[in-house]
Formats: sequence, C-alpha cells, structure tokens
Amino acid sequence: MNHSESPEVVQRTRHYYDSDSADRFYASIWGGNDIHIGIYENPEEPIAPASRRTVERMAARLPQPGRQMRVLDIGAGYGGSARHLVQTWSCPVTCLNLSAVQNERNRQLNRQGGLTEFIDVIDGSFEDLPFADAAYDVVWSQDALLHSGRRARVLEEVNRVLRPGGSFLFTDPMQADDCPPETLGPVLRRIHLESLGSPGFYRAAAQKLGWTEQAWEDLSPHLAAHYARVLGEVERRGPELCEACGAEYVANMQTGLRHWIDAGQAGRLCWGIFHFQKPAGNRAAA
Repeated sequence: MNHSESPEVVQRTRHYYDSDSADRFYASIWGGNDIHIGIYENPEEPIAPASRRTVERMAARLPQPGRQMRVLDIGAGYGGSARHLVQTWSCPVTCLNLSAVQNERNRQLNRQGGLTEFIDVIDGSFEDLPFADAAYDVVWSQDALLHSGRRARVLEEVNRVLRPGGSFLFTDPMQADDCPPETLGPVLRRIHLESLGSPGFYRAAAQKLGWTEQAWEDLSPHLAAHYARVLGEVERRGPELCEACGAEYVANMQTGLRHWIDAGQAGRLCWGIFHFQKPAGNRAAA
C-alpha cells in the first residue's frame, strides 16, 4: 500500500474504533481493560484472564525492568498493558493510540487507579510518532500493527524513538510466510487492507534497521482459539449485544470472526511474541 493511501487507512481505523458500537463491544466482551489476543489454558477460559496472560508473558521478556525503564505502547487501546507495567515496576509509560474514545476510557481507568502520574495518554498515529529520538527504552505493541498500510514506516519510527540498545516487543496477527496472500481475501476485506505482515516481513525489516532478533515465541494456535472464544461469547450474549451495539454490527462481527477462525485453523495465519533489540551504537533510523 503506498503512502498516499495511508491517511485513508488511518481515518478509517480511527472512525471504526471511535464508534459507539465498537467501544461498547470491546469494553463488554474483553472487559474494557485488555483488547488483544489471549493465551488460553483451556478453550472455555474467560477472555479477560487469557488476554492478561499475554501481557504477563510479554512483560516477562523485558530486559532489566524497573522504575527507570521508559516505555511507549503504540496502539495502546484501553491501556491495560500500561497499567500492568506501572503496577509491577512503577515505570513511566506513554500510551499512543488513534481512538479518542479508547483514549478517554484509558484516562478514566488511570484516574480510578491513581496512576495518572505514571501514564501519559497521547492521541496520535504510530506512523508519525510525536516523540524525540531515543526517548524510550522499550516500545511495546499488541495486535495493532496490522491496521497500518505502512508497516515499514512504523518500524522506522519505532527505531527512531528507541534508545540505543532498546527493545521492541510486539504481537500482531500475521499471515504465515508460506500463505498465498490471495487466500486471505475475506480477512483482508474485513480490515480494509491489501495484506498482513508476516514473520518474514518483520525479520527483513528488522535486519534492514540493524536490529537483532532476541526471541520469537510462536503462539499461533491461540489466534484461532481466541477468536473462537470471542465468537462463542457473542453468540451467548447475542440479544444483549444487539441492543448495545446494533444487530448489523453484531452480524458483521460474527462473519469477521469466522473468517479469522477459518484462516487460523487452516494455517494461513500466525501469531506470537516478537522481541527485537536496537544495536547499542545505532542512535537513529537511517
């Protein structure tokens, strides 16, 4: 996708997540704290603890966490990860997110938890990060990069704001390296994009930036398991959700979830935790 198309993608994503229907759906189904793919101990496990387990699994990979660690969460949603990091290590976290509606819920939850002095919530796009070079020790992202039509640009921005030696930890629904892109049509139409990233894409982009791969934890089975769990909850709470979000929204969501499940179970999608490190001598993106 070329640069001229990106503003349209950004606006479409912002409009969707700012809608009352989307906000009510994600706040209700995911619990209003974490809104990303979970790691499940069993297929019937509630969504909220499975989603929190992903945060904990990622946080366990942080190098030398502590009060001095500066973290930027891009595509931060409702800020659940930021609150976990602050409550665990008292480190400052900046949340950057497109959706003003999600950002306001994030701020409210931070006020309720007495965490406003630790967490800044910024309205903005991760394609153009409004931060100084080398401002953060860690950049963190969960299931957000897929929404960009310029993922290489996003990684360049991550590289710019990371300090030398800093870490980028993220998850993202990806197409498998051996997946013919044309087989993902139903999924791609749902998110209005031409492609997903893949492990190979992220590795090639990281190599270009001079990053080293610290870890790739392949957790792909949890992608289909998660969307199946969400679909089951939607079907169980159908009348309630139709009243809150609208019948058309719920029907479209069910269709979209089935596409994700089918593609995941067919091995066309993958998901897991990537950890890349910026070299200690690299002070900014080329």
